[in-house]
Amino acid sequence: MEIVGRLNELSALLTRDLQPVFERFSLQGGEFDVLATLRRAGAPFRLTPTALYEATMLSSGGMTARLDRLERRGLIRRLPNPEDRRGTLVELTPDGLALVEDAIGPHAENETRLLAGLPPQDRAALNALLSKLRAALP
Repeated sequence: MEIVGRLNELSALLTRDLQPVFERFSLQGGEFDVLATLRRAGAPFRLTPTALYEATMLSSGGMTARLDRLERRGLIRRLPNPEDRRGTLVELTPDGLALVEDAIGPHAENETRLLAGLPPQDRAALNALLSKLRAALP
């Protein structure tokens, strides 16, 4: 119970401290995750919705709602998938790329600040343990 309690507490504290940076860019954390995942994909900054929801650990329904919001703001667009007639691709627009490029630096600085209490070897060990725990859960 102690471990799960600490994870829940840390999640709430991290969200509290991450959200103000996202708000500076008029984003929610989940929206930033989508834009950053598309950016990490490299030019032409597009992925399938399935690849996006798997990378962001979200349900397909939750991803659809995020994509709808980002599309309404002109930050992403949906395109037909030339490799799958029934599928779509999600692509960053120039405005979406510019926004995530502006937000990524302040976000990374904020994460660095939040993790500064752990030396690099502890961060690596924690990351490995959390990855192992995640892989063990359904």
